[in-house]
Amino acid sequence: MIRPATPKDAEEVVPLILQAMDKLAYKLTQVEDKEQIVTIFTYFFEHPGNQYSYKNTLVFETEGEVLGSLNAYDGAKLAELRKPFIAYLAQHYHVDNNNNQGTETESGEFYLDSISVNPRAQGKGIGKELIKAGINWGKQLGHHKIGLLVEQNNDGALKLYEKMGFVTHNEKQFMGGLYQHMVFQLKADH
Repeated sequence: MIRPATPKDAEEVVPLILQAMDKLAYKLTQVEDKEQIVTIFTYFFEHPGNQYSYKNTLVFETEGEVLGSLNAYDGAKLAELRKPFIAYLAQHYHVDNNNNQGTETESGEFYLDSISVNPRAQGKGIGKELIKAGINWGKQLGHHKIGLLVEQNNDGALKLYEKMGFVTHNEKQFMGGLYQHMVFQLKADH
């Protein structure tokens, strides 16, 4: 079952977010210690008003266990959603250069930020169900375009998104990596 996340899901969802982000979590926080990174993302997951909040997250749950998560938001709100994260890092970790991160999304699209499935549950269609839920979520909010980034060498994800109707819009440099910016166009009366 896919449902909106709650703050109580932090223990299961934060590792999924970090799994999806991989090395970007270290680049974004500029923190080397994994436990500190978990603490940072747990704090933000449990609070509204930021890009990693439970309010911007759907979870796939079965038999009381969260097996997957999707974090998504309005691309036009990225700067506003990122502000508390940057301020927190500056205050608690003296990270000052996050202004040069670049942006992974843009105004006019509902952005699927991180899609992640527990390794024990991969290959069962959970990721596909989360993507469909993300598309429907964006549609319900009135968006006509759903966007996401795929790392250049992630052929498996690229093929999955293409099968689901996403097309490469352009290439994007983001935090030192090269990504395909893919877009799913919603039909008007669909």
